[in-house]
Amino acid sequence: MQIDFHHGVTYVCARLAGFEHAEACVVAHSAQYVDDSTQAGLIRFDNGAMFDRISSAHKMLDYRNFKELANCKVWIPFHFLPGNGGLPAGQDPPGTFIEKLICRPNSPVAQGMVRECIEQRYRSYGLHRLGITLHVFADTWAHQGFAGVSHEINSARDLVDGNNKPDQSLMNRLKGFFIGGALPLGHGTVLSNPDKPYLRWGYTNGRGDKISRDNPKDYLEAADEMCKAMQRYLAGDADAPASGLPEADRARIAALFETTHGEGDSRHQQWLAHIAQGSFSFGPAEVSYIAHGYGSWKHRALGVAGESDGQRPALGQRKETRIAYSPEFLSSHWKLFHDALQAHHFYIIHDLLPQYGICVA
Repeated sequence: MQIDFHHGVTYVCARLAGFEHAEACVVAHSAQYVDDSTQAGLIRFDNGAMFDRISSAHKMLDYRNFKELANCKVWIPFHFLPGNGGLPAGQDPPGTFIEKLICRPNSPVAQGMVRECIEQRYRSYGLHRLGITLHVFADTWAHQGFAGVSHEINSARDLVDGNNKPDQSLMNRLKGFFIGGALPLGHGTVLSNPDKPYLRWGYTNGRGDKISRDNPKDYLEAADEMCKAMQRYLAGDADAPASGLPEADRARIAALFETTHGEGDSRHQQWLAHIAQGSFSFGPAEVSYIAHGYGSWKHRALGVAGESDGQRPALGQRKETRIAYSPEFLSSHWKLFHDALQAHHFYIIHDLLPQYGICVA
C-alpha cells in the first residue's frame, strides 16, 4: 500500500473509529512514516545526550536492489508480516519453512500484533505504535501471498488484468529488472500492482498456482478491520465488540477505491481533498503530511531539515555534527515514533514470531 491508504485512509478510519482530529493525525502520520523512516543510527547532542534509532524502510524502494532490500530486520516486521499459513500458534502449515513466512491477511499473527498494541496503549508512544501496527496490519492484505525474503515463492509470471487478459504493459516494464540468479523479494515481480487500490489483476506464482487479486475488495476489508482495531484500542480491550465502518462511510470509501486513480501521491492528494470537503460523516478536516525537511517531525524534534543529524561523519569528513539539545525532544513526535518502532520491532521478532516457531533474526 502507498501513502493514499497509509496516511489518508488511516486518518479516515481513525476518525470513524472515534478518534479526535489531533490523535487521528498522529496515528495516520505514524502509519505513513513507516515507509519514510529510512535512517538508522545514533543521534549525538551538544550536551552529551544521545538517542539511537532503527529504520523501518530502505532509502530506495527499488525492487532491483537486492543487496539493499534483502533485510529481514526491515521487511518482515514492518512490511511482510509472516502469516504462518493462517494457522494459530502451535500449528504448522504443510511444506517447508517458507510457508510460515508468507504474508496472510488478518492472520492470527497479525491479530496477536494488534492485541499487543492495544495492551500497551498506556505507553507514552501508544498512538505512534498504533500507527505503526496499522501499517503492518493493512499490508497483510496488500502483500498477501508474498514473503519478505528473497525466495522463488515470490516469482510471478503470466500476469493478467482484471479481464484475465495478458498484462503486456507490466510484463514489458519487468524486462531487465531481474538478472542473473537473483531471487525476487516481496512482490518485486509484480511491481506496485498490490499497492493500487483500484486494480483487479492476477498472476501465476512461484508454485504454479493461478492467483486472482481484487484490490478494491481487499482494501475495503482492510479498512474495516483497521477501524475495528482502533475501536478496540479506544475501548482499551482487544476483545471488545466493534462495529467497524459505518455503512454510509463504508460505501463512500469503497467508491473512492474504485475511482481514485493515478500515482500514489496524486491519489493521496485526492483523499486529502475529500477529507477537507467533508465527504465523510465526521465532517471536514484539514490534514497534511510532511515526510522530510522543514515542518517535518524530524525537523521539529531536532531543528535540522537535512541529512546532517548528529551521526558520526563519513570517512574523510572533518568534523562530527552535533545537534543542539532541547528538553522538548523527549516528548517530540519524532522521538516517540522511534521509541514505538523499537518496541514494535522487538515484540515482533523476539516475542510474537517465536510463538509460531518463526525465528528470523
